[in-house]
Amino acid sequence: MSANVQRRDVIKAGAGATLASLVGGAIGRAHAEGLVSATGAFDDNTVAQIARRLANGAYKAPDQTLPKALSNLNFDQFRSIAYRPDRALWAGDNLGFDVEFYPRGFLYKPRIEIYEVQNGQAAAVPYSPDLFTYADSSLRVDDNLGFAGLRLRAPINTPGVMEEFCVFLGASYFRAVGKDQIYGLSARGFADGTGDPKGEEFALFRAFWLEKPQPGVQSVVIHALLDSPSLTGAFRFTIRPGESTVFDVQSTLFPRTKIEQSGIAPLTGMFYFDGNDRNHIDDWRPAAHDSEALQMWTGADQQLYRPLRNPLDLQFSTFSDTSPRGFGLMQRRRSFHDYEDLALHYEKRPSLWIEPIGDWGSGWVDLVEIPTPNEVNDNIVAFWRPKEPLQAGKEYSFTYRMYWGWDAPFPTPLARIGATRVGAVVDDKTARFFAIDFVGAPFEHLPKDMHFHVSPQASAGTIRNVVVEPNPEINGWRTTFEFVPGDAKVADLSCALETDAGPVSEQWLYRWTP
Repeated sequence: MSANVQRRDVIKAGAGATLASLVGGAIGRAHAEGLVSATGAFDDNTVAQIARRLANGAYKAPDQTLPKALSNLNFDQFRSIAYRPDRALWAGDNLGFDVEFYPRGFLYKPRIEIYEVQNGQAAAVPYSPDLFTYADSSLRVDDNLGFAGLRLRAPINTPGVMEEFCVFLGASYFRAVGKDQIYGLSARGFADGTGDPKGEEFALFRAFWLEKPQPGVQSVVIHALLDSPSLTGAFRFTIRPGESTVFDVQSTLFPRTKIEQSGIAPLTGMFYFDGNDRNHIDDWRPAAHDSEALQMWTGADQQLYRPLRNPLDLQFSTFSDTSPRGFGLMQRRRSFHDYEDLALHYEKRPSLWIEPIGDWGSGWVDLVEIPTPNEVNDNIVAFWRPKEPLQAGKEYSFTYRMYWGWDAPFPTPLARIGATRVGAVVDDKTARFFAIDFVGAPFEHLPKDMHFHVSPQASAGTIRNVVVEPNPEINGWRTTFEFVPGDAKVADLSCALETDAGPVSEQWLYRWTP
């Protein structure tokens, strides 16, 4: 595995490294900045009160200065500073969780304030250089430097064995895995201006409060304070690791300015290539990606499936909806032979499904696909964008559930897209050949001689030579067709498998570009 791929696979950098850190680390300074109350009292309203107060003032970028020995760490040096597992928060307390912390340095220079909450009282988690081991002793600094982020551990795979399953590190990035999975895509607290040529603003989780769980409890609660030039926010995460690791997220946002392009529940991952898009890729593997498609369940009860692409030019797609039931970046194919990568094991990377709780009103699921020359870069972003801009001085609440796991959390009676493959058309260089496989529930009970058909649609160009036939190798069906773009520079394609009674599959969507 290359050093570059290791960098991406082990940690998420995030452009938020440009955001500033908090100054100092003592709880006394935290009192002065209003991060905790003078008495240390803490409840479910505390972080919202802090965020509301901060939003009423101008954003103050904290200092992120580090001692010379740590100010220019490279990735390998940063990784060589390792937290001591025996010093984890709650280690030895016979709880279902413990917490380890990241040092500052490399891309993670901001000092993130971290507190433990017990019996309604918040106290700073004390920092010491003795919490870490150092492969290079010159990197040990005895100053009170504080932490850059945290990781949660639990016996998620083996009873009695504490293993990392969740990380909060860099800007407002966090990620998690379900049982037997490895890290892949990430989530963020908030997105602002994603895909905008003027640039994107990255908010920072600048403080965390960790509620100490009771013995026998299978969930842990983390509160987080979000801050950026444009807004502040209060987040409450209730986290339950398992076959799917589930986050219940309660968020309240306090804009400082009008935000036109807000992103709620943003997801970030990597798509390098697959059978539907590898024209400019020369690689020995069948595929390489964290996620293969954007999946949506609309408020009108439509189930949509949009395979991802690594385009030559940035693509911004929007899907209008009202009261969405859910959306996510999904990794469906789970065989090693889908990827053939012994080092990166893309088949073990989680899908991430967002389930809105309550009515989110009207807006769009936005998808941003950014060209990438390799698999190091996160080039896919998806999020919910409310129809109305967020207004300065107002408060906005969004509650949702996140499922980090092997698939979407809901069963469906519809056939699903098993694969999308795209290639050249023999003897016609102006056309593209599409092959789409359908698998799933309908084929378990519908008659073997059932008549299926598809009627592919294209926003530009023409579709010809449509064929629908059984695919006994997958106990499903396949449709193939040729797409002739003509003079089009972009075209949106769609189709669904149907019987005479109507659709029996989710709707396949695709954006073609040259």
